[in-house]
Amino acid sequence: MDDRLFRNAMGKFATGVTVISTEHNGDIHGMTANAFMSISLNPKLVLISIGEKAKMLEKIQQSKKYAVNILSHDQQVLSMNFAGQLEKPVDVQFEQLGGLPVIKDALAQISCQVVNEVQAGDHVLFIGEVTDINMTEQDPLLFFSGKYHQLAQSEEAAASS
Repeated sequence: MDDRLFRNAMGKFATGVTVISTEHNGDIHGMTANAFMSISLNPKLVLISIGEKAKMLEKIQQSKKYAVNILSHDQQVLSMNFAGQLEKPVDVQFEQLGGLPVIKDALAQISCQVVNEVQAGDHVLFIGEVTDINMTEQDPLLFFSGKYHQLAQSEEAAASS
């Protein structure tokens, strides 16, 4: 099977958009990712998948911690920034949560301590135990078929706003 067919099929699964962040030796590092999932309620565990060629891989292996920033509908430029898709990087405002840098006004901020690392093909899976969470009430930024999307407002919601 050809790589493009596989990528296109995987792109048919609509996902939220996250920025994974960590801090190592006083420097903040971040990357856009949609390979994120919750895996356990007790203990509270989440998983991220990082490509073996990504600069972020070594940063998380060194820091042994990461934060997941679930982006809101108006944070597409931040996703593009951390994906290296902008000619000029934007200034990003960070806050702290559980000793980790998190993106200000993200839909959800989740700080994690790495409890397991698993090699899977050309990626490394990091299982993190959730140490803290902060949330806001906004709509998410979505990614589907290689493009950014937003939730459509129902006619009732649009009429009441």
